[in-house]
Amino acid sequence: MGAGHITELSDGERRFFLVGTAHVSRRSVEEVREAIDRLRPDAVCVELDENRYRALVDGERWRRLDIFQVIKERKVPFLLVSLALAAYQQRLGNRFGVRPGAEMIAAIDKAKEHGARLVLADRDIQITLRRAWRRLGPWRRLRLGFALLAGAFADEELTEQELERIKESDVLAELMREFTELVPEVKGPLIDERDAYLVSRIREAPGRTVVAVVGAAHVPGMVARFADPIDRAALESVPPPGPWGKILKWLLPALILAAFAVGYRRHAGEGLREMLFAWLIPNSVLAALFSLLAGARLLSVVTAFVASPITSLNPTIAAGMVVGLVEAWLRRPTVEDCERLREDAQTLRGLYRNRFTRVLLVSLMASLGSALGAWIGGTWVVTLLSR
Repeated sequence: MGAGHITELSDGERRFFLVGTAHVSRRSVEEVREAIDRLRPDAVCVELDENRYRALVDGERWRRLDIFQVIKERKVPFLLVSLALAAYQQRLGNRFGVRPGAEMIAAIDKAKEHGARLVLADRDIQITLRRAWRRLGPWRRLRLGFALLAGAFADEELTEQELERIKESDVLAELMREFTELVPEVKGPLIDERDAYLVSRIREAPGRTVVAVVGAAHVPGMVARFADPIDRAALESVPPPGPWGKILKWLLPALILAAFAVGYRRHAGEGLREMLFAWLIPNSVLAALFSLLAGARLLSVVTAFVASPITSLNPTIAAGMVVGLVEAWLRRPTVEDCERLREDAQTLRGLYRNRFTRVLLVSLMASLGSALGAWIGGTWVVTLLSR
């Protein structure tokens, strides 16, 4: 049964209270405090994983980010997505005068006050993003990425009616639902799987009375899955690329090298030079151009120009990794840049101004330009070979 934004469930022996919140609502913060004060639960579950919990309670976390490690571990797209989502919430929070995640902080504080066990109930955000990423092809990934950035940094004025609706809703989940309409393949990892994961973690919380603070949009799915058996280990795994993914990753380099070999036999001299030109120019020019659009330093642009035709033949090394490391070495982001990440990530101007995010953008854009150039160059080479 439900009371306001609180839904009560029971397994016959224990009582579970789901407090559905909006992430930028003062009312939600008060409802969380009142619910925990009134119910005095044995455990309080929050819709956070370890990383997001640390981000909320550890003000020094951003200072410890290592830009070189982020690039080497190929976490640039995931960090940019996380920053875009954080920026969207921060802008709404600023508009309403509420810190994003304030209801989670209230739950954490109240759990400590009442001596309740705190349970971080959500799945690791990196696992969620990687599972969603695995379901998408290259063009779907681009489409989702651009939609996310456009939605996160758009600064349109909202009507009073829209503002009131946002206050009463789980804004982050609504944003995710908009993306699942655009790219239906990600609905499972972003929404359905997390509903099941949250339910599983909450059912394992200790004590006879459990309060769970979650986004309001998760409540219906959690209620529907409450009695279902859930394999959480399967939800925590990141599927490796399928055999076709591995084949396709090496298919273009194999085709290009084979084309050069055949072209050398058939068209030694002028014909081979023409094929090399067809491969080098699109790769080099587009990687350099995309890097330049991201505001890369001159040496980084030159690096993109030189590295892209080579890295495109070796899928284990992305042009964006090489260019990003050079850009990071040139810009040398400071602790102050890391501290300003949340604030600067709210606008495109801020992204370009902050040296840390500028490096991320350069790395990402160099990879995109290189990938596009490789497909154009590869098509051009094969076309020349077929003449």
